[in-house]
Amino acid sequence: MSPTSVHHFRHQWSLHRWTAAMQGYVTLNRTILLHTRHFHSSKFTVCTPACKNPPMILNPRRQYNGKAKQMSLPQINHALKANEYSLKANGYDGRYNGSIKGFDSNILPSNSPSEDRRSAATCLQSRGMLFGVFDGHAGSACAQAVSERLFYYIAVSLLPLKTLIDIEEAVESDRPVLPVLQWHKHPNDYVSTDAGKLYFNSLRTYWQERIDLHEDDDNDIQTALRSAFKRLDNDISLEAQVDFGVPFAHFTPLRVALSGCTACVAHVDREDLHVANLGDSRAVLGVQRDDGRWSALTITNDHNAHNSDEMQRVLSEHPASEHKTVVKHDRLLGLLIPFRAFGDMKFKWSSELLNRIYEARPELLVGNENAKMPSPNYHTPPYLIAEPEITYHKLRPQDKFLILASDGLWELMHRQNVVQILGEHLSDIQWKKPVSGLSFTVGQMHRLLQERKSRALSALEDENSATHLIRHALGGDGCGSIEPKHLSKMLSLPQDLARMYRDDITIIVIRFNG
Repeated sequence: MSPTSVHHFRHQWSLHRWTAAMQGYVTLNRTILLHTRHFHSSKFTVCTPACKNPPMILNPRRQYNGKAKQMSLPQINHALKANEYSLKANGYDGRYNGSIKGFDSNILPSNSPSEDRRSAATCLQSRGMLFGVFDGHAGSACAQAVSERLFYYIAVSLLPLKTLIDIEEAVESDRPVLPVLQWHKHPNDYVSTDAGKLYFNSLRTYWQERIDLHEDDDNDIQTALRSAFKRLDNDISLEAQVDFGVPFAHFTPLRVALSGCTACVAHVDREDLHVANLGDSRAVLGVQRDDGRWSALTITNDHNAHNSDEMQRVLSEHPASEHKTVVKHDRLLGLLIPFRAFGDMKFKWSSELLNRIYEARPELLVGNENAKMPSPNYHTPPYLIAEPEITYHKLRPQDKFLILASDGLWELMHRQNVVQILGEHLSDIQWKKPVSGLSFTVGQMHRLLQERKSRALSALEDENSATHLIRHALGGDGCGSIEPKHLSKMLSLPQDLARMYRDDITIIVIRFNG
């Protein structure tokens, strides 16, 4: 493999502002937001007797009864489509190997700015594509850093030793370097220029260690994913400890370390699908049966108190004397819902280190609920881990699409309902299906035609399947139709109220060739 030109390398690097990384530019801005993941919420399901689709999960926050501005259809579509992104992958540079037809993604913020992030990239020096959704809490700093950095760590974990040596020699001698990723980004996706040089140096140290250890070239994808997740989280921790005297601006290492994010990452290589998951975002396969019906196959497990195996894991890692305090009110130490996440060093560092940081930086405690002093029950850290649960699935002809989504979607819709709506949208079978041979009253026929008109309009409005799901999540009646007034109300909530009624929603839909 011959090196690319310096221009091409630096262009590729700059896609994630790694030109700034190598030049050492540092700009620091923004403020931290409190994520209601740390507050109590409940979930329940409901379905009307006439509804034959799976139950829809109602928003656990509350029902909004105030007056909201009625939005026109163009205004609704503008709000829903502002961040949508699509890519048709067939034949792209010969790297997709025929398994991926394309993908759609979208983010609908509730927080300002959104705490969710998304990433998609093609591996240039190894096979496959990477997709990820990252749900931040206690601010967006950790989700931003992980969305920019994790795929590089995975790529380095997958590269053969010879390629790593070539890259190191090129960097050392200031020669052109082989690009490792081709990013697929929406223009609105925020790209930070903060701490760039630090990020590059940490990644370089990682590949140098791989070279020094003479790690075998036959690193399997599961080992690579696990190593990349754990190493990035370790680097986030170390970077924050090196110098926590920098002003507490938006993307300093300390801010990244004290915020957190869950992650759900898929690696697709031909028929091989691997999903690495931390937290409560989910990966769900849309499967079409021989009779045309759709079913949902959940690939991931939520890492929270509702997962009995995860509860047992957490309890087993701490003495029996802490079993009543490790998880309280279904939260880790009574504070955090996910039991696995990047960052959140206040659940990982020792009490001594946390106290030392708070003494040096007392402003961290002012008006910041997430940066409280260690809990009285904080005895045997770490309580939170960043080791992903990895699932392998061999793709079959009936596997039509994969949905990666933050919990903002799953709080509003049941997975079977998601797959059903998306499957019908992609195949257009529901509202085009003939009705001859069936017996209807005039009233039933009128309702059926109105429903099909609604679905047809919705399908025509949404070429992006992630947008289509968001439309149904916010405006759906639970039975496959859209309630325009409810959708308008949910989209026009005042900024200070929106977070009380819905979370940030991030969705990636990957379509497979059957």
